Amino acid sequence: MRSVGVEEELLLVDADSGAPLAVSGAVLAAADRKSWQPGGPGVQDHRFESELHKEQLEFATRPVTEMGRLQEEISRSRREAARHADTVGARVAALATSPLPVQPSLNTGTRYRWLGEQFGLTTQEQLTCGCHVHVSVDSDEEGVAVLDRMRPWLSVLTAMSANSPFWQGQDSEYASYRSRVWNRWPSAGPVGVFGSADRYHEQVDAMVATGVLRDEGMIYFDARLSAAYPTVEVRVADVCLDASTPVLLAALVRGLVETSSRAWQEGVPPARVGTGLLRLASWRAGRSGLDGPLLHPETMRETSAADAVRALCRHVGEAVADHGDDDLVREGVARLLETGNGARVQRRLLAEEGSLGRVVTRCALMTTSGLPQPR
Repeated sequence: MRSVGVEEELLLVDADSGAPLAVSGAVLAAADRKSWQPGGPGVQDHRFESELHKEQLEFATRPVTEMGRLQEEISRSRREAARHADTVGARVAALATSPLPVQPSLNTGTRYRWLGEQFGLTTQEQLTCGCHVHVSVDSDEEGVAVLDRMRPWLSVLTAMSANSPFWQGQDSEYASYRSRVWNRWPSAGPVGVFGSADRYHEQVDAMVATGVLRDEGMIYFDARLSAAYPTVEVRVADVCLDASTPVLLAALVRGLVETSSRAWQEGVPPARVGTGLLRLASWRAGRSGLDGPLLHPETMRETSAADAVRALCRHVGEAVADHGDDDLVREGVARLLETGNGARVQRRLLAEEGSLGRVVTRCALMTTSGLPQPR
């Protein structure tokens, strides 16, 4: 059974106005104090880290094999993040961009300073919150074979997770504007077929050697080999408002990894879909979300969002069933298609409230409300 882990980035906002707050340092200090054990060796490990901007907080779950455990990990992490933020008068909101206007504050540190100097306004504007899914693989060779074969399907995950319709106080007309902002990085987006682990690493090494990128950590492909773990890391999703959605995405990504690995082992070559078409599929997913057409992963022709999602489910169906996740996926997809993703929820809240500030504060409540309580 392949293990799965999820990283989520959360927005730190004022409890009353919904405006982003540059308080990640104080929130992390609160987490450190909470982790201190009297008589112990010092500050214990916790799951939270800083991100590019001070208005963000990141956490990573532990690797698990059961989706129920993953749900518990995400729920626990969101609750803990909310408690630590509350100590400094902030809330956490699972929003992929800030609906309200903001001038983000770059975090301290050599790496962040280098990014600011190298990429200028692109760095300044990257107050975006994503959801990354890690799935274990046995080797780099298997991992690259998986990357080559999952390429056409990734845009559907962007559409399902889309949760960033607002940007600097206005409707962007996109469901996932985060995906558009993120793709301003020169190493981001879809990539071609590598064919082998050696060619993957050769390309990564060549990109870093240009000096444009600081290190391998700046390889921002839609999906990549993790530099830190023996996993394939899929990076196309917005952070999701409903805490059950990243679990659904994780089940589908694990299904994609397993399906792709089996195809590789059976000698089935990857689809030769050009990077240009994949970029169009990615744009279409960011624009439409689940409320407009998508490009069908098998034909690269326009189809309904529901048809594209169901095609993904069929593609990974056998692997999902083998993992015991078929009920979770079937019910999760039906619920998502009926109620909509975060982008649809945010627009509905704006129609109800008439205020982007109220959208943020309502979403902050939704980020942690209804989560399963710890056992």
